[in-house]
Amino acid sequence: MEMNVQLQHVVSDIIGATGMRIIRAIAAGERNPITLAEMRDVRCHLSVETICSALTGNWRDEHVFALCQSLALFDFYQAKIVECDRKLENALRDLEGGNGHDTASLPKARNKTRQVNAPDFEVRSALYRVLGVDLTQLHGIGLSLALKLVGECGTDLAAWPSSKHFTSWLCLAPGNKISGGKLLSSKTRRSSSRAAALLRLAATTIGRTDTALGAFYRRLSARAGKAKAVTATARKLAVLFYNSLRYGMTYQDPGATQYEERISNLQRRAKAFGFALQELPEGPETVVS
Repeated sequence: MEMNVQLQHVVSDIIGATGMRIIRAIAAGERNPITLAEMRDVRCHLSVETICSALTGNWRDEHVFALCQSLALFDFYQAKIVECDRKLENALRDLEGGNGHDTASLPKARNKTRQVNAPDFEVRSALYRVLGVDLTQLHGIGLSLALKLVGECGTDLAAWPSSKHFTSWLCLAPGNKISGGKLLSSKTRRSSSRAAALLRLAATTIGRTDTALGAFYRRLSARAGKAKAVTATARKLAVLFYNSLRYGMTYQDPGATQYEERISNLQRRAKAFGFALQELPEGPETVVS
């Protein structure tokens, strides 16, 4: 920017193929905007002329020097990230213990788009050999999140007798306070659990998807607010994660349309019997069951 080279305005990902080719050429001494623009990747949607218009800079020596320093640091950190990926891959191989599950039964990938900053190895296969289930089949759980959840909760969830115990440990279940048979409060407890925080982030992402969980999130968000919707959806995700890892459950998403139709059918059937469905008073225990 200090050289008036506005590459970030014409290239969506400056560390992508096009951006890095141009930056490395500038660091190597190339100054011709047309030559730099012609280095665009074949998948780049912008024309050479558009990219060329953003590559007319002042090329001051001190700014080029700073760019070269930043590029060297970028390459250094990328090399260290690769080392971390190799260490993580070896750690997963150690968890197999020579008795890994056969990847021949690994289901097809639900999402074939490679995640940004995903580890530089086949995470799905490595996790499947360890766990025997594909956690990425759950909506909202990608490769990185699956690794983090396994790192936080382990590969054996037998320590929690049921999903209710597991969600209680995550502080995603209602913390009912009862006195004299009267429910005083049902707010969820505060938690510093990283696993719970990860599930909450996943729940927010799910709210924008056309899935049953996404429809549940949007319906509850409209009625009880986003905070409760995030907690309730995160709890549902935790239950699915528990059942998949503990019992090998295979998740099949019914879709947002089927979820909405099921709610409408319940209302229609109640009306046929002369009843009207009413939502229970607000409270986590009424929305996450």
